[in-house]
Amino acid sequence: MIDKKSLITLLLLSPAAIWAQTNDLVPYVKPIIGTAKMGHTYPGPTVPFGSVQLSPDTDTIPYAVDGRYNGEVYRYCAGYQYDDPTIVGFSHTHFSGVGHSDLGDFLIMPTVGALQMNPGTADNPKGGYRSAYSHDNEVAEANYYKVKLDDDNILAELTTSTRVGFHQYTFPKSDQSHIILDLMAGIYNYDDKNVWTVVRVVNDTLITGYRQTNGWARTRTVYFAMSFSKPFKEYGTQNNDGPKVYRGFWGKFDQSKNFPDVAGKKLRMHFDFDTQEGEQIKVKMALSPVSMRNALENMQAEVPHWDFDKVKLDGQTQWQKELEKIRVDVPTDEDRINFYTAMYHAALMPSIYMDVNGEYKGLDQEVHKAEGFTNYTSFSIWDTFRAFHPYLNLINPSRNADMVASVMAHYDQSALPMLPVWSHYANDNWCMSGYHSVSVVADAIIKGVYQGDAEKALEACVTTANRRSYEGIGEYIDKGYVPAEKSGTSVSNTLEYAYDDWCIAQLAKHLGKTDIYDTFIKRAASWKNVYDPSIGFMRPKLADGSFKKEFDVLETHGQGFIEGNSWNFSLYVPHDPVAMMENMGGKKRLSRYLDSLFTMHLPDEFFANTEDITREGIIGNYVHGNEPSHHVAYLYNITGEPYKTQEKIRMILKNQYHNGSDGLGGNDDCGQMSAWYIFSSLGFYPVAPASDEYWLGSPAVSSASIRLENGKNIQIRAINQSDKNVYVKKVTLNGKEVKGYKLHHADLLQGGELVFYMSGKR
Repeated sequence: MIDKKSLITLLLLSPAAIWAQTNDLVPYVKPIIGTAKMGHTYPGPTVPFGSVQLSPDTDTIPYAVDGRYNGEVYRYCAGYQYDDPTIVGFSHTHFSGVGHSDLGDFLIMPTVGALQMNPGTADNPKGGYRSAYSHDNEVAEANYYKVKLDDDNILAELTTSTRVGFHQYTFPKSDQSHIILDLMAGIYNYDDKNVWTVVRVVNDTLITGYRQTNGWARTRTVYFAMSFSKPFKEYGTQNNDGPKVYRGFWGKFDQSKNFPDVAGKKLRMHFDFDTQEGEQIKVKMALSPVSMRNALENMQAEVPHWDFDKVKLDGQTQWQKELEKIRVDVPTDEDRINFYTAMYHAALMPSIYMDVNGEYKGLDQEVHKAEGFTNYTSFSIWDTFRAFHPYLNLINPSRNADMVASVMAHYDQSALPMLPVWSHYANDNWCMSGYHSVSVVADAIIKGVYQGDAEKALEACVTTANRRSYEGIGEYIDKGYVPAEKSGTSVSNTLEYAYDDWCIAQLAKHLGKTDIYDTFIKRAASWKNVYDPSIGFMRPKLADGSFKKEFDVLETHGQGFIEGNSWNFSLYVPHDPVAMMENMGGKKRLSRYLDSLFTMHLPDEFFANTEDITREGIIGNYVHGNEPSHHVAYLYNITGEPYKTQEKIRMILKNQYHNGSDGLGGNDDCGQMSAWYIFSSLGFYPVAPASDEYWLGSPAVSSASIRLENGKNIQIRAINQSDKNVYVKKVTLNGKEVKGYKLHHADLLQGGELVFYMSGKR
């Protein structure tokens, strides 16, 4: 039996449960899974790729203390920490597993008794509207969350549609029941984050408004419409803006009580009710990127009724359809839960970013209408180009085609112009390095997924790669590397640009553009310029062509790499691994290098200053909890020792993915960690997206059935599968033996049977 505390949960595997009877995959989803230290996933409900991610927030940690960054806030990237004893409220937007944050919009909290208009603190929870809770009274399922708020004896239940958060609160008898709307609350909050907030009380059951913030997204505006199932008897506003130089003439009104036209930077509101014992008050919160009118239209289109169970069931039906794209037979329930939780996490983001009428706000801050595609936002591309987007190209290509169309719309609206680096709510937050949108675009076109204007897409890729003013690209073009004086991440930038340029070359080749191919295939070899053969590692190079003298291959901070050290990044040549191996000294040298990477010990001091790397995500000096190493275990295939790849893959699957509140060894980063798990469990992995190749590993499933969009199926079987039988003696595809270590996307699209013959011997 699986421990309830470790699952949080969740799953109610009773055969009497309707989902266990009729929808056999949804109960195996475990929404809360992530490192306890990071806590970067959220347990609340959403539908696949939903605009609303409704979830509890467990504290109000400020981004800065005394004017300096507060490292404690990093644990709250998703708003929820499993070990916290209180819940502050339920907000409507969250990221899944990222290493930075924003969002946490429109926090709602039900209370009973004397009105309290501040959230209180962890040290003094009774001083505010937050409430104690117990995991014993908490349930998290796909598109459903339930918790008892112990302090006020209120049962809170949450579910969603794509654009609407639906709350159901069961109150005790009281003539002092309240629903708090905190318009100051947010994740990674600081004093100046809220630029402006507007609320209009339309009637005694409907309010509308918007909130503009300045955070990770420089200018982000979210509109809302909020509806109550029961009229409130009165309402009020607390404006915490503080003294103003200019106040206008609004002082004519008492704006604190029953005043319908509210505006300010720091607002909280309360809506008051009389309730009978067990009475339910329901709240619908619809969001829009465009207008209050569109938010109300979203609500009327998606949830025109007050049937909570219908919304819950509709969302779970969507999840069932998403999850049944792959059906697996695995050795244990833990494996099954891990697999379907990975599929769940790989369908949370990017988020749909448009209204039911197709309108959305573009990067130019103008209103656009998506014609012929669904528009998405929140692309964590530095992570997701590696396996997440290739995963969608295989099992959900039409959705990924829409994501590529969204990326191209971003480019069209960009003033620079550039493809997105980290697209976020009509902004680019420019987080991380490389221009990896070119990988996403090229992979989708080469695999036949994106049917848009391929030549325009190539033009966008080339234009982005030639933006000389961005992150040392000019020096990279001129010198073949980014000088250390130009960037603190000069080596990783050079390596990532080289891979991206290879992607552009492959797309150019695909389209018959020889001149572009010749230019970018030459640039793709630039990784050689930061390899120091005297030490056998990638190393920062100065503008004068000499290598930087002060250098530590183990240190993850200040050595020319982003979120990693030279030991891991020296292997980052996914597009030309054989040449990399030859540069390093050949097969034996690379094999020894990989052996050492997985077995040596990396002391804590070497990643103490890098938040995204923690002990839980490290095996030896191999950092699985951070994405640049995700292809590394597959490199044994080119040393002539595929059995070592097979050993390492099965070991990583067991070591880095578990059931429970600390189930992941690092940030999921919008589905990348999970996509790695899915591919590797199935037995193959896209080492270099923008090719049609997958590299073979060692499947962890006993069997699997992948339902392709073209109507065909891939049946996977692992003969003699067990924890000990990790070695692959032979692979056949449709009865023909696969020679070497690669599969091809085009062959898989034909469907058929992929068989791995497993053994306990090398």
